[in-house]
Amino acid sequence: MSKKTQGSQWNDLRSWIATGSWEASDSWGLTGTWTMDGASGTWESTTDSTTDSTTDSARDSTRGTFGSANPAAPPRPPADPAPAASAPTAPVLKIVATPDTAPETTAASDADPDANADAVEPATGRRIDVGHWQHRLDELREAHDVPGATLAFVIDDEVQELASGVLNRRTGVEATTDSVFQLGSIAKVYTAALIMQLVESGDLDLDAPVVTVLPEFATIDPEATKVITPRMLLSHTSGLTCDFHLDTGRGDDSLAKYVEAAKGVAMDCPPGTAVSYSGIGYVVLGRVVEVLTGTTWDQALKDRLLTPLGLTHTMTLPEEVLPFRAAMGHLAGPEGEQMLAPAWDLMPRAAGPAARVCATAGDLVRFARPHLDNGRSADGTRLLGPDSVAAMRHRETDVPDKWTVSADGWGLGWTLYDWDGVPGFGHDGASIGQYAYLRVVPGAGVAVALLTNGGGSRLLYADLMRELLSELAGVTMPAPFAPAEQPPTVDITPWAGTYKREGVLITVSEKEGRPHLVYAFVDGMAGYSPDLEMELVPLSDTVFAGAGGGASFAEDWMPVVFATMSDGSKYAYIGMRAAPKTA
Repeated sequence: MSKKTQGSQWNDLRSWIATGSWEASDSWGLTGTWTMDGASGTWESTTDSTTDSTTDSARDSTRGTFGSANPAAPPRPPADPAPAASAPTAPVLKIVATPDTAPETTAASDADPDANADAVEPATGRRIDVGHWQHRLDELREAHDVPGATLAFVIDDEVQELASGVLNRRTGVEATTDSVFQLGSIAKVYTAALIMQLVESGDLDLDAPVVTVLPEFATIDPEATKVITPRMLLSHTSGLTCDFHLDTGRGDDSLAKYVEAAKGVAMDCPPGTAVSYSGIGYVVLGRVVEVLTGTTWDQALKDRLLTPLGLTHTMTLPEEVLPFRAAMGHLAGPEGEQMLAPAWDLMPRAAGPAARVCATAGDLVRFARPHLDNGRSADGTRLLGPDSVAAMRHRETDVPDKWTVSADGWGLGWTLYDWDGVPGFGHDGASIGQYAYLRVVPGAGVAVALLTNGGGSRLLYADLMRELLSELAGVTMPAPFAPAEQPPTVDITPWAGTYKREGVLITVSEKEGRPHLVYAFVDGMAGYSPDLEMELVPLSDTVFAGAGGGASFAEDWMPVVFATMSDGSKYAYIGMRAAPKTA
């Protein structure tokens, strides 16, 4: 199948299914039918996902040390040290623009109201042309048909916030810097920070089995249950799967009910043998937070992170979003036009620790800022100790799929990047028609957040972030994932067969002399969509490109990666989830 034909088929599918399977998505949610503007179809809500690599199942008995390395991960050079102390809180310039209006500059503090918004010069002397970045945000957003976007970056302790487009194409309400978007799986980093606080206080041991603090935790495999640790859950090496959908209600017991219900869900792989992105794992971590703090995950997040950081535009529950300007997701319609998603939010409360935090772009970079200053907030408040900050971005494992979310490895919560030797970390997130990106370059003191609500969000991210990180941090991001003009000839025979994980069956074969893949939803996910078929174009003996992954998810091509684990078992990675070969 040609790239053009496959892309058309895939985009038609995206008109009916709001899925983040190819990005960092947990596929949380429900299924149903909808009718809108004369069109109808079925929908599914999802959020965000991860990747994995071969790891040795044996664990070093000294792993209680924060910075200890995963035995399977190669040594990495340490990141540049963070500054010893934070600079005084600086003024924040907010720049707002819509497609039909010129930028309007307002002072967000006691700064000189006549300050020039087009050129900001932080204390270090680095000159930032904010007007240029507003222009590029507007220009690239329109080029990639993204309805609305907000951008924020912190550099030298100063936060810049920009907005472009509309929150809702039906109402025309413009995007502003105080607009709230869904962050999807970036919620996992918030949960990871809470876990690290509990480690610091001595209430939790990263390398003790989860059952020591959560006796009710169990998996389908009793032996796996005994060895899964919080460290494994944080780094997605526990073997727990991702796509388990269950609404356990709005009560404060929703996480407890979910953890109980997940006991019978099939695992992707044995603990410690591979990375496989796990939404279940982060709900379990959220429940650990509840048990050790004596309150709900939502309240613990407010008390321990949001309030100390002054994040007044960050929340976890839908009713808390109502007082604010909220972005509505958009999906591709029958003719490729951007239509409103069938609902603003489809995630149950139990998805919170893995996928439900809502925030402005400015609040997101303010959350990231302590990770640039040894765990201190802008006013000097200590959120985490230096050892915890270092541990979160310490490489726990490499990942075989380095393209779905541009990750080179995984830490404790953070995805890790290696940009030509420049280390960075961050996370991606997706919900129903909304996509979020966070990138942090500790050596340059830079954090950047981009929040969007539909269209070619992944392409907007790729184009804008490449330019912005190059300018602010000297980072050279890799070219978009794609096969060479003359792809190598690869024998698919070693990988041919069927691969199965919870709810998904993948069949790899040769069709008309070319590698071919069929992706089918089965079991509890049966009926989510017709089978997806694509030709696989080889990049190497183990890496293939599936044509037409959808611009929001893979910059045109979808990575399909095959890996052999330490025990000899074979896996197929799609959407950063590991599916073991079964036949």
